[in-house]
Amino acid sequence: MSFLEVLYFIVPSALLYATPLILTGIGALFSERAGVIGLGVEGLMIVGAFTGIYINLEYYADFGKNVIWLALLAALLAGAIFSLIIAVAAVTFRADQTVTGVALNMLAAAITVFLVKLIYGKGQTDMVSAPLQRFEIPYLSDIPFLGPLLFQNVYSTTIIALVVAVGAWFVLYKMPFGLRIRSVGEHPMAADTMGINVAKMRYIGVMISGALAGVGGASLAMTSSGDFSGSTVAGQGFIAIAAMIFGKWHPLGTLGAALFFGLAQTLSIGGGNIPYIQEIPPVILQVLPYVLTILALAGFVGKAVAPKASGVPYIKGKR
Repeated sequence: MSFLEVLYFIVPSALLYATPLILTGIGALFSERAGVIGLGVEGLMIVGAFTGIYINLEYYADFGKNVIWLALLAALLAGAIFSLIIAVAAVTFRADQTVTGVALNMLAAAITVFLVKLIYGKGQTDMVSAPLQRFEIPYLSDIPFLGPLLFQNVYSTTIIALVVAVGAWFVLYKMPFGLRIRSVGEHPMAADTMGINVAKMRYIGVMISGALAGVGGASLAMTSSGDFSGSTVAGQGFIAIAAMIFGKWHPLGTLGAALFFGLAQTLSIGGGNIPYIQEIPPVILQVLPYVLTILALAGFVGKAVAPKASGVPYIKGKR
């Protein structure tokens, strides 16, 4: 395998594995920028993955291959609705946000596994007949070198994820809505005195995180596995949180970090087909994404500064 062939294998695969991390990491970013810790995105990904696979299986006969869009929309809505558990507990009742996030992750895993056994009578769903497929982007795919590298084996969700990342940067830093989100995460009292409804903005931030994490989970399930079980998500939500921290709570930084972790997962899964890397023991490649996650956090968490009010309940009139 030549160096060019290695690139043609690694880059599309890295984009594939980075896609759910980008979507979920950007979702967690909105939540944290609004002042609510995004620890529950793992559970929201699980809900989105289950919903996407369920809708894909149940409505394939009616919609054919177009059912993937219905599945993604359903996953978006399911994630947003399920995230209300975090919003109500953390914003309205001012519960500990870390405990709330962990509880949501456990609840999502338990509910979805129960539903799978209830509906399908086994530990995992059937395989979908309409998984997300790669496609070529006309004209761009004919560009020498860049065409085969970036535009010949593309998933629609990858394009969505890249648009979401750039769009999140524009919304957060170029629009009044983004300024309101960031203000309630940095100094909610100051935002309140300026007439911004802190609770409302935090609810919106959490629901955006749920919607994006839901789509991220559905994207993961309909590309990498093709079905749903209790091990489908397997910690991807936590890697997305690491990407957000590694990216210093910035949309484009999160995008870059997610691509880095996507590359690590590519080496972990497909390293046996790459010269030199195939000589590394498989067990090392399998733990590589998680080891890099720990090293990234250990090296950068002290240098990255979270929003000041993230994790701090806001009580009106109290500093």
